[in-house]
Amino acid sequence: MRLQMVAERADTRGPSRRAPTLREVRELPPPLPTEERPTEASVLERIRRKRVARRWVTVVLLASAIGVGVYIWQRLAPPPLPVGFAMSNGRLEAIHIDVATKLAGRVEAVLVWEGDFVEAGQVIARMDTSVLRAQLREAQADLARARTAVATANAVVVQRASELALAESVLKRSEQLVQSGFISAQKLDTDRSQLQVAKATLTASQSQAAEVRTAVNAAQATVERIRADLDDSMLRAPTAGRVQYRLAEPGEVLAAGGKVVSMLNLAEVYMTVFLPEATAGKLTIGAEARLVFDAAPQYVVPAHVTFVAAEAQFTPKTVETSTERQKLVFRVKAQIDPQLLRKYWTRVKAGMPGVAYVRLDPAARWPERLAIRLPPQ
Repeated sequence: MRLQMVAERADTRGPSRRAPTLREVRELPPPLPTEERPTEASVLERIRRKRVARRWVTVVLLASAIGVGVYIWQRLAPPPLPVGFAMSNGRLEAIHIDVATKLAGRVEAVLVWEGDFVEAGQVIARMDTSVLRAQLREAQADLARARTAVATANAVVVQRASELALAESVLKRSEQLVQSGFISAQKLDTDRSQLQVAKATLTASQSQAAEVRTAVNAAQATVERIRADLDDSMLRAPTAGRVQYRLAEPGEVLAAGGKVVSMLNLAEVYMTVFLPEATAGKLTIGAEARLVFDAAPQYVVPAHVTFVAAEAQFTPKTVETSTERQKLVFRVKAQIDPQLLRKYWTRVKAGMPGVAYVRLDPAARWPERLAIRLPPQ
């Protein structure tokens, strides 16, 4: 009855005022006697004051929460970098290597699995080499035949040289006998002709011997080429790293250049960052750097600058920065020492986000919070 009475009274005040809710009506004090009952204006004024009080409480609580958040952020935020240093966000990167076949053939075996660590030169896959082995035996037989032909050609050269020496001796005797009148001039001409024939025959045999020796060299080159193909059929890791994917399985037939294994080169791991032109202009190759990763902020990894782009570029869309991005930036690579990577390569994961700090002034001292701190081995 009270709710109906208050609602009817509120309706009479016009559509601009909202009717009180059931909760607000229940919070009103019990009805007074007729002579002590409050007026309609006093009831509505009391409801309005309660609403204003609740709004102020909400505002105060919200302001208190914002103040506490700002205080905590100021306490936990790292102090600003000293003069002579710069920072930028980036991601850890490693070179991807696809180990592929040189020749078309069938995959005989894949000796590694995804996630395995491999050393440089380690055999990670084998191709079927039955055809190459047969070709090698054929080439070796051709080489042996060519060497035999060389021996025969050399013997012919010796024979022709002996015939030439005999022809020269006969000619000398004929010249002496002609002067003494014991033989005719015709016989002398015949001996001279025989000498020329002997010289030509020797020259031809020497040319044949040289040709046979060339055939030996060609057969030897064929043998070496097939052996090289056999060696290339043993797919080896070009560098130390970790296998990412097995792209082929035993029994598959691949074309020349077919990919078998994809791996990461853990000998060259770096973080790529982008610095504005005002900062990159002070940076030199070999400058010291420090890397801090989001997954392990308690560690500080040493690095050094190995690349600074010679030309500015627009900021890539994938760059994540805590401040407003510059329109033109220079790409910088901060690489980790390969010997240090060797100790912790089981922990290296490409794509880890982090922050790279670079020293612009060689005389500047690193702040204490960026002192080198490495995880236990």
